[in-house]
Amino acid sequence: MELKAFKIRPTALLFFAALAFTACSKDNDKPIGGGEAPTTNNFNSNLKEANRNTHLLEFPRVKGGKSIIITHRLNNERDEINYSLEWDGEKKSNRWTCYEIYKSNAQQNTNRWYNPSNQYPADPLISSTMKFANDHYWNTGYDHGHLCPSADRLNSLEANQQTFYISNMQPQLKAFNGSARGGGIWLTMEKKIRGEFNKNSKDTMFICRGGTIDKLSQIKETRRDGFIVPGYFFSAALMKYYNSTRNKWEYKAIGFWFKHENNQNPSLRPYVVNIKELESLTGLDFFCNLPDDIENKVESLPKETIINLWNIQ
Repeated sequence: MELKAFKIRPTALLFFAALAFTACSKDNDKPIGGGEAPTTNNFNSNLKEANRNTHLLEFPRVKGGKSIIITHRLNNERDEINYSLEWDGEKKSNRWTCYEIYKSNAQQNTNRWYNPSNQYPADPLISSTMKFANDHYWNTGYDHGHLCPSADRLNSLEANQQTFYISNMQPQLKAFNGSARGGGIWLTMEKKIRGEFNKNSKDTMFICRGGTIDKLSQIKETRRDGFIVPGYFFSAALMKYYNSTRNKWEYKAIGFWFKHENNQNPSLRPYVVNIKELESLTGLDFFCNLPDDIENKVESLPKETIINLWNIQ
């Protein structure tokens, strides 16, 4: 298995939330786990980055500086991308994880990986100078909160195991993450997005998730050694699906913005935001590799339109 880390050049950051727009044709099941963006009319994209993985549609605009892009691949004949993340080496924290769901990797071929001696291993692609020497989650009252969920990677044991790297985690309260009796809002969101793909699409879902680590006002607390607990969490999903009413392939997207607190609300409606708002809240530019004309059409959809498109309860 070859896993590569890439240094990235400094760029600006914004962030994105929810959208819907038209696509001209259906993609087949992804052979290597990625749809590369068109190269025209993309002035805010990553397409000038040397790391071609950042050209995929699930990627937001990369930050640069002391941050690196990590891409975990599977040891299979397709050299398939499992997920990617941006790691801030100065903060020793994940900024976001992005990944795709498509027909072959949505299949369940294994169960949740379990290793009683080391359930959350260090990421082998991150140097010791850029990460904590030990697992700072233990005895804090916070869960290891997945960004690419284990349940989204049951297609192989290797794919599932990789989701347990600490680099794919952020500290989350139990009744936020969902490990508490009665669940949590993050788990509710994960299930909804996964279920929407299984129900409506045989093509691709592009997902980016993370916690807020950059603005002091959006940090819940900073623990020993500078271990950051985000004050907010976000999720952005873009899905290519077949609109049977219009008889054509289209895209729709949705953003969620959650305050990091115990929350077992069964309804996701209060947390839906559109792209413009989520970008403003996070300082990130989601799905920046879309052609600008498409991106500009979809990023300001009203909240109620997004709720109806995704059937949010």
